[in-house]
Amino acid sequence: MSESRPDLRPVLRIDFPPADRLGRGKIMLLELIRETGSISAAGRAMDMSYRRAWLLVDALNRMFTEPSVESQRGGKQGGGAALTPFGETLIRRYREMEERVLTAIAEDLAWLETVRGSDAASVTDEAGSHDD
Repeated sequence: MSESRPDLRPVLRIDFPPADRLGRGKIMLLELIRETGSISAAGRAMDMSYRRAWLLVDALNRMFTEPSVESQRGGKQGGGAALTPFGETLIRRYREMEERVLTAIAEDLAWLETVRGSDAASVTDEAGSHDD
């Protein structure tokens, strides 16, 4: 019986020294905010607390000259959140960068796949963090 293993995949993370970074976790959070209209619902979808999701949104909004997310306080209609035009552009450009990286190193990934050991999937690392 042949076991299918996940494809190798690069993970793009951009460090903004001294401490900020942009990566798939923050971009996924933005995409879920766009989808749900809610920071708390986006956080729940990523298995994180509202506070954690809010802190990541706050970090995103401070990283750039324009905010990525605008939120509204609760009231009769309840609270909500929406991406700004800059937030939409940030998602699009990040996903385009991911594609360019994948295209640029496709040959190297193919080579790595040919020399990949059978037990490679049993080790996890910090790359799964939502911090980036």
